[in-house]
Amino acid sequence: MGAYKYLEEMWRKKQSDVMRFFARLRNWEFRQLPAVHRCTRPTRPDKARKMGYKAKQGYCIYRVRVKRGDRKKRVAKGIVYGKPVNQGINKWKAVRNLRNIAEERVGRKCGSLRVLNSYWVAQDAVHKWFEVVMVDPFHKTVRDDPRINWICKPVMKHRELRGDYDREYSTSATKLRPSYRAAYRRHSLMRLRRYR
Repeated sequence: MGAYKYLEEMWRKKQSDVMRFFARLRNWEFRQLPAVHRCTRPTRPDKARKMGYKAKQGYCIYRVRVKRGDRKKRVAKGIVYGKPVNQGINKWKAVRNLRNIAEERVGRKCGSLRVLNSYWVAQDAVHKWFEVVMVDPFHKTVRDDPRINWICKPVMKHRELRGDYDREYSTSATKLRPSYRAAYRRHSLMRLRRYR
């Protein structure tokens, strides 16, 4: 097995003594840092590479801190002047997940960079930390690389705000499920309603 495979196995066993010790140290360090800051290198190099990161010019990693838990309704003194159905304050669930919110925050902060992907790195009782892979679309190394220069197109600006991802359960995966053949048959089969 290669080194990354061992790293992956370590991150799978998050409850092991070694990983719990590392997590405690990391969480303490991350709490001292700003909510959005640039990392010198990824905390999880194996995961970062899976997400498209390359250790070369034009790529960088940002770590983002997001508050955990449900969203609290912002009303003065906790009073909602309305019907009882809308009087809840605490248990309002956000529509988007925390990872998506983390990507959006770093995308807003670094407007000239493009969000490629992100992954979880740490959490404690109050916060979750995500590392976001960012790409500089005006860097010559990125523009000359045929594998990544699709992100330089103007249509790729702020993809994180629009949910433009090739993730497994995105809306763009309509040609995959339940299988390529089934999807092809579903799209190409003509169904005509019979006159009775």
